[in-house]
Amino acid sequence: MSAQRRRVLDLYKRLQYMGREYPGGPEKFRQRCYNAFKRQSTETDPEKIEKAIGLGEYVVKEIEALYSLRKYRAMKRRYYDEK
Repeated sequence: MSAQRRRVLDLYKRLQYMGREYPGGPEKFRQRCYNAFKRQSTETDPEKIEKAIGLGEYVVKEIEALYSLRKYRAMKRRYYDEK
């Protein structure tokens, strides 16, 4: 199995795992993720594949930031009085 293929599969699995708590619901996220990967499945140019992997890794970081912000807001609501 090629290194790029392994990276794409790892990215897909990571996105599926992270989408479990996505605000729109896990099924909606899973379907959108599947469609995005399916659209790019016929790509054979290594440079375009690397670009798509980079974009996917950016999405992973954005989802992590979204979850961190949600966690911070919940803690703030829980422990600080709002005036």
